[in-house]
Amino acid sequence: MATKRYITYNEVHKDIQNAVKKFRLNDDFQPDLIVSIAAGGLAPARFLRTFLNKVNGRNVPIQVIGLSLYEELEIAAATGDTRPVEVTKTQWLNFAQSELSLLGRRILIVDEVDDSRMTMAYAVQEIQKDIEAEEIKQGMQPGESNTKIGVFVLHNKNKPKKRQLPDEIMKNYYAAVDLPDQWCVYPWDALDIEEHDALAAAAGTSARP
Repeated sequence: MATKRYITYNEVHKDIQNAVKKFRLNDDFQPDLIVSIAAGGLAPARFLRTFLNKVNGRNVPIQVIGLSLYEELEIAAATGDTRPVEVTKTQWLNFAQSELSLLGRRILIVDEVDDSRMTMAYAVQEIQKDIEAEEIKQGMQPGESNTKIGVFVLHNKNKPKKRQLPDEIMKNYYAAVDLPDQWCVYPWDALDIEEHDALAAAAGTSARP
């Protein structure tokens, strides 16, 4: 059984702050739109925005998408269903209502952990489809808008991935921390945060691997 690693809010704050500096996000990729994968990516996205430069005097906006994978895995495990589990959308970008355009943006997709990579690969694939559809609608050729996509994860587990990201995306792939294949217990999932922090301190998991 994989060991548990209890993650604290202080760790998250410091690791994301350090990653922004390490990867020169404000100098090189310069994101102007965050797409957070709910629910795990919500807190990291908000922490990340604190350390990103403002765009036109405003904080980098955060859009939220919902994808279902782990819930389906849990159901399959409980029912004994051995059929392949696929990622599905539960919430997506609302272009009409928000007047959102992806064209010409530097989009950073954020999640808490890169485990099997199934969720992130699906998110990238679908956002690429949206960009191409918008380009065609605007009378452009695919890729003409020079829209860029990057990926930011709080934790990347060093393990074989079930799906891969395109090479052009991996050029803008940022993992704040690389970890062994451990069961990460995040503070935003804790019912008792003091107990959670005590378990982190007792296990010594607040130290870097």
